[in-house]
Amino acid sequence: MSIEKLYQLFLQSSGVTTDTRNIKVGTIFFALKGENFNANTFAEEALKNGCAYAVVDEEKYAVDDRIILVDNSLKALQNLANYHRKQFTIPVLGITGSNGKTTTKELIGAVLETTYNVLVTSGNFNNHIGVPLTLLNLNIDHEIAIIEMGANKPGDIQELCEIAEPTHGIITNIGAAHIEGFGSIQGVIKTKTEMFRFINSVRGILFLNWDDEVLKNNLPGNYAVVTYGLESGDVQGSVEKLDPYLNFSWRAEDYKSEVIKSNLVGNYNILNFLAAICIGRFFNVEAEKMNKSLSSYAPTNNRSQIEKTKRNTLIVDCYNANATSMQAALENFVAMSGENKLAILGGMRELGDISIAEHQKIADFLADKKIDVRLIGTEFDETKTQFIKYNAVADYMANEKVTDIANQLILLKGSRGIKLENLISSL
Repeated sequence: MSIEKLYQLFLQSSGVTTDTRNIKVGTIFFALKGENFNANTFAEEALKNGCAYAVVDEEKYAVDDRIILVDNSLKALQNLANYHRKQFTIPVLGITGSNGKTTTKELIGAVLETTYNVLVTSGNFNNHIGVPLTLLNLNIDHEIAIIEMGANKPGDIQELCEIAEPTHGIITNIGAAHIEGFGSIQGVIKTKTEMFRFINSVRGILFLNWDDEVLKNNLPGNYAVVTYGLESGDVQGSVEKLDPYLNFSWRAEDYKSEVIKSNLVGNYNILNFLAAICIGRFFNVEAEKMNKSLSSYAPTNNRSQIEKTKRNTLIVDCYNANATSMQAALENFVAMSGENKLAILGGMRELGDISIAEHQKIADFLADKKIDVRLIGTEFDETKTQFIKYNAVADYMANEKVTDIANQLILLKGSRGIKLENLISSL
C-alpha cells in the first residue's frame, strides 16, 4: 500500500497504536517487533478489540481485508509520521542532550503554552517509535511542536531528525551518557551534534548555551543561533539561592527579572530554565508570562523534585543518571544547607568501558564529605570505598532499619533500572 493511501486511512481513523493493551475504537494497529516479541501475532486480536486496521510485515498474518501488509511495520509507522508532519508549516523544535532534555522540554512547553497551542512529547517518547507516535498527534490547532529526541547509538539523532524535520533545535549539553552504545565521548558528541547539522541543512535556528565550549566547538558553518548562559548569551541568569529549591533571576537587553522561586532543586537546573526563557523570548512570549509559568511548574517525573514524607525530606532524582548528571547532583547536594544528609546512590548504567572509573570518582568525591552514603547496584562492585554497598534496593531494605531514618535530607539519585523510587514510601 502506498503512503498516500495509508495516510488517507489514518485521516479517517481515531489515531494509531502499537500496543493492544491501549486500543481505542477506530485506531490503526502497527505490529512492531522487538528482541522478545513479535506483535504481528496480535493483529487479529487488535481488530477484534476495536482497531479499524492492522499493519503487519509478515504475510502469514495478513488474513483479513483490514490487515495491511507492508515490508517493515516500523518503517511504515515512521514514514506515515513524516508524511503527516509535512502537512504542517508550524515551527518544530527538536531537543536532545545528555542531561536535562526532558526537564528542559517540559519547561519550554510551560513557557510556550502561555501563548500558543503546543504539542509536546509525552513522557519519554523520544526514540524511533516514540517520535513518530508523537508526530501523529499533530492537529490543525497546534501552532508549535516540541519533539524530544533520545539517542543510544550513532545515527539515532539523524534518523529522528529525518522523521520529524525540525525547523529549530537545541542540545542541552553533551556528557558521558550511554557510552556503551557510542563507544566513546567523541561518539556521543558526533551523534548529538547531528541535530546541529540537520538544522543547519534546512537553514533553521539553533538555541545554544553560549558558555558550553563543547557545543560551541562543534557548531556547523553559517549557523543561525540564539544564545543563553550564566556568563554570556542573549539571555543570562544567576542563581540567587538554594532553599533547597532553586531561586534564580534572568536578564536580557534592558530587562531584569525579579527573583523566581522554582519548584526544582539543583543549581544545574538554571540552564534548563534559561533555555526555556531564551526560546520563549524568540517566540515573543511576554516576560511576566514566562516568569509565572516557570515559578508554578512542578515536576512529577522523579526528576529534581522534592518530596516530604512524615519523617524526612527527599530529593527525588532517580529517573536517570550518568557520570555528568551524578556529579552535578552531588555537588549541589553537598552545597545545600543542613547537617543530617544521606545520599542513596544507584549505579549508573550503560557507561561501558568507563564505568568502573566513573563509579570510583563518585566514591572518591564523597569520601571526605560529611554525608552518609549508601551505594546500590552491582555497578559499584569494584569500587574501592568504605561506604556500605548493596546489590539491589531489596538488599538495602532487608539490611537497613529504614524506619529509624528521621529528620534527614535524603538524595535519591541513580539510573532508572536501579528503581530507587521504590524506597520513597519507606523513607
